[in-house]
Amino acid sequence: MNNIERIFSESSNSATDFINGYVDYLCKLLKELDTEKVALCIDQLEEARQNDNTVFIIGNGGSASTSSHIGNDFGLAVLKFAKDKTKSYRVLSLAENMSVVTAIGNDSAYENIFVDQLKVHFRPGDKLLAISCSGNSPNLVKAAEWFKEQGGTVMSWLGFDGGKLLGLSDVPVVVTSPKGEYAPVEDVHLVINHIIVSWLQQKLIHNQ
Repeated sequence: MNNIERIFSESSNSATDFINGYVDYLCKLLKELDTEKVALCIDQLEEARQNDNTVFIIGNGGSASTSSHIGNDFGLAVLKFAKDKTKSYRVLSLAENMSVVTAIGNDSAYENIFVDQLKVHFRPGDKLLAISCSGNSPNLVKAAEWFKEQGGTVMSWLGFDGGKLLGLSDVPVVVTSPKGEYAPVEDVHLVINHIIVSWLQQKLIHNQ
């Protein structure tokens, strides 16, 4: 029985009890985060900004949605606070262009949907952020392997035991949880995004 099943079984069919149990579990996962690794992600993002490099974000399913969300937050929520717009964060979700993703998936292979885009856009000094609960998706693993071969820095936001991406990542952030608990892991990944964006907004406001 995983934690979500346990929370439901203890809720006695009460939606309120289930909600409270779920919130408590999310708080537990957040408190167990390696915040030093999250801070290292911030360092990598800032290094990319200062050097005018791009941070590419990749993910499947709900994690693809998270990658789009991050691209939005860095493209708008952070940019508007920068006095020097030429020194904003260059963040690009590679899950965003459906015509490109489906063309590669149809004409080549689904496992190439990210690596083939990276082969076009990568420049020395760029960063990669891979978002995955399992850490084992072939298209993410292949992209991370290629990126490291080019000398790029790989960050990852993972779940469960980290999977294959854990060993490929220079800066891994793992939401340690039982396999199969996708929703809480994806929740925490979005919280990590908002923590980072909120910090960077304040840094731009006060320091530039």
